[in-house]
Amino acid sequence: MVRDLKQLVKAYDVRGVVPDQWDESLAYAFGAAFVEVVGGSAVVVGHDMRPSSPSLSRAFAEGAASRGADVVEIGLCSTDQLYYASGSLDLPGAMFTASHNPAQYNGIKLCRAGAAPVGQDTGLSDIRELVESWLDEDGKVHVPAAAPAAVGTLSAKETLGGYADHLRKLVDLTAIRPLKVAVDAGNGMGGHTVPTVFDGLPLDVVPMYFELDGTFPNHEANPLDPANLVDLQAKVREVGADLGLAFDGDADRCFVIDENGDPVSPSAITALVAEREIARAQAAGEANPTIIHNLITSWTVPEVVRDLGGVPVRTRVGHSFIKQEMANTDAVFGGEHSAHYYFRDFWRADTGMLAALHVLAALGGQDGPLSALTAKYERYAASGEINSTVADQAAATEKVRAAYAGLEGVTTDELDGLTVAGPDWWFNLRASNTEPLLRLNAEAKDPAKMAELRDGVLAIVRG
Repeated sequence: MVRDLKQLVKAYDVRGVVPDQWDESLAYAFGAAFVEVVGGSAVVVGHDMRPSSPSLSRAFAEGAASRGADVVEIGLCSTDQLYYASGSLDLPGAMFTASHNPAQYNGIKLCRAGAAPVGQDTGLSDIRELVESWLDEDGKVHVPAAAPAAVGTLSAKETLGGYADHLRKLVDLTAIRPLKVAVDAGNGMGGHTVPTVFDGLPLDVVPMYFELDGTFPNHEANPLDPANLVDLQAKVREVGADLGLAFDGDADRCFVIDENGDPVSPSAITALVAEREIARAQAAGEANPTIIHNLITSWTVPEVVRDLGGVPVRTRVGHSFIKQEMANTDAVFGGEHSAHYYFRDFWRADTGMLAALHVLAALGGQDGPLSALTAKYERYAASGEINSTVADQAAATEKVRAAYAGLEGVTTDELDGLTVAGPDWWFNLRASNTEPLLRLNAEAKDPAKMAELRDGVLAIVRG
């Protein structure tokens, strides 16, 4: 079977169907190539609850060991728990997960020591090319023997307790009022991390789908899709919870539901956490702390940051851009519309769990409901991300540009796709890297203007 690794190796990770697109032989090769490209005498490896994850991660570990690396296997973990291990142990790391994808998928998220990202421009393309050089014409893997040297060791290490302790040192929850919180783990790794992180806190946890099951028997572990929030919304209303938390499959993203069962936008959560992190940095004597946000988060985010004396920095969509800009600016925090939240105190890596703790601390530190607390961060009407199948993405984008660019008071930029902004509205049109799709995000000061803007752009794109 010929394997096209360009279909398997994405911009930020490895991801594909098992065993159709990849298997243990390729995982072994990726382990060997990872050590050769990234270097280092040791590597930390973890995996999620998917049926294929234990064998794939073990094969990767053996491949890494074949190149002389000592491998620390931390077993079942969330992606941010793997980042914790990479950061605290100062080792390169590999996390076996396909995040929110269906059960037949699996993948690898790779990082350098200190949880620094590995993407196409930071080593992933080199790893792919090396593995490709080890494939024969039939797609079979032939990893050459390494130069004579001692083979690395494999050892096990428990990191869940240390991960939980580290997070709880970053957010003080000891004095909050008691809260009832419904948590939907989606049969993913939140069912593994939440009980330990929340242990001993003044929280009445109502667990949903905490059983680790990589076949996802209840719903997809993708809370970005509103259909996967329905169960949690109903549970919040049923039990009178103060809030609901929904984690994706590898539990590095967290979505928040208020006491009415309504979703709180990730932009509002970004603004809320930014306010707390700015205050903490200023209390420590840091003037003008920087907050990173991608270009399709709400205008509310930079407005709040500026109002509080912080410096907002706008980036492209994608964790590699966020993390790089955080390093460039020494930013204290970064947020994305997709509910990825990045923290300087967590090695600039993304952790939905730490964002959730901030929300719990903010809510529990005052007497009002979550809907009232977050209302000040919901200043605009947003469309959400709308996908359109378009054969010629560039031509459709040019039609949109021509329709709007000449209007009075309108500006455009191409930081990531096409962004068009007026006095009280904006929209962004981005092409998918992997599918014939254009993604539209629009926002305006009032719902009617947003709807007019959304429908006008879609009429051109789909016309």
